[in-house]
Amino acid sequence: MASQQSAKEPHGRWQPHTVHQYNPLLHAGTRKIPALHQFVTGHLDCTSTVPYLAYMPEQRRLAMLINCGVAPHRPHLIFSDDDGATWTDPKPVNEVSSGLGVGLTYLGKGRLMFTVNRPPRRFFSDDFGETWPRSAPKPPSTTGMVMEEWDPPLVDRDPKTGDIRRLISTAHQGMANSFPNFNPHWGCMRTSTDLGQTWSDDVFVPQWRGAHEMIMIRAANGNLVVAGKTTYLEEQLWYMNSVPEEHHYQGLSYSYSKDDGKTWADERILYRYGRHHCSMVVLPNGDIVMAYVVRKGYPRHPWGFEQFGIEAIVSHDHGQTWDMDRPFILNKWSANRKDEKGWWASSQGTSSVLLPGGDILTCYSSGHRSGLESPHPRDVGLLRWKTDA
Repeated sequence: MASQQSAKEPHGRWQPHTVHQYNPLLHAGTRKIPALHQFVTGHLDCTSTVPYLAYMPEQRRLAMLINCGVAPHRPHLIFSDDDGATWTDPKPVNEVSSGLGVGLTYLGKGRLMFTVNRPPRRFFSDDFGETWPRSAPKPPSTTGMVMEEWDPPLVDRDPKTGDIRRLISTAHQGMANSFPNFNPHWGCMRTSTDLGQTWSDDVFVPQWRGAHEMIMIRAANGNLVVAGKTTYLEEQLWYMNSVPEEHHYQGLSYSYSKDDGKTWADERILYRYGRHHCSMVVLPNGDIVMAYVVRKGYPRHPWGFEQFGIEAIVSHDHGQTWDMDRPFILNKWSANRKDEKGWWASSQGTSSVLLPGGDILTCYSSGHRSGLESPHPRDVGLLRWKTDA
């Protein structure tokens, strides 16, 4: 249940925080970068999951889409007018929308959009997220199979005028019977030239076989860069059929296009398992920063608890390679139980935006408050940080 305070009353406050960057050249092993952190929904007695950030420069305002409750989820909006320091209480998008809301996208001039996959529909606001009077059905796949989106579409602008040329949505579909007892995904994309009202047919990208929950950005040199989950590796098949937290064993890969999406480089693996749910921003110097969750791969805490976290890596060549030797550990925490349900405390989802001053805001979902009888509540964490000190 959300608190009974006014939806306009702000909540949240930054706490001093430290981001650690591993550096094998330093004698101490890591360097420390001052940062800020808070749990935006920590004051609420509810489950808040899968957050998405959007920055609206006309009002210097942030909107965050969060999903409150379980079975069904209900999409809510919260707002900040001080670069993420304080936030309003969650406000339902409207009285009828339900289902997991994903991919909050700012289209400029007060226009926002997000998607609900089941039932498939898009919702639109023309007043900076205050009201959501319009919606449109999400068109089905040309294959007849369920097509799901996870991350915001790329808002592709004309480099000279700044006008929106098109939206490029990355989606995925399950391809049945490709492996025994397994249903791997295949990534596809479709475009819209009318701000999300109608969409082209889906185009399957051969290099995206086995990829899903992808995000696309345009690099400073014009490259298109896509990163997302991987599910097709042989070692993952065993886990997918034998453990409850099967999604935690999926990995992270990327691909890029130098010809505006006509052809794509072969998919390249960043992490074979345990790290995924990524988001990306392009810095003023052209570097690309990718944040992601860590669900597997950390050693257990000395007391025996699993550990989870949020990390980031940087590309200095427009998404063609990534600096894997110097990841940033944005946050890290331990489970509160040692049995097979320790994964309830895990991390989930990331969304990142770049503030005008160059700071990065990265939000995520954390189960650090999960109970002994239930994986709830979950909270939305928020970090304000930079890649340098």
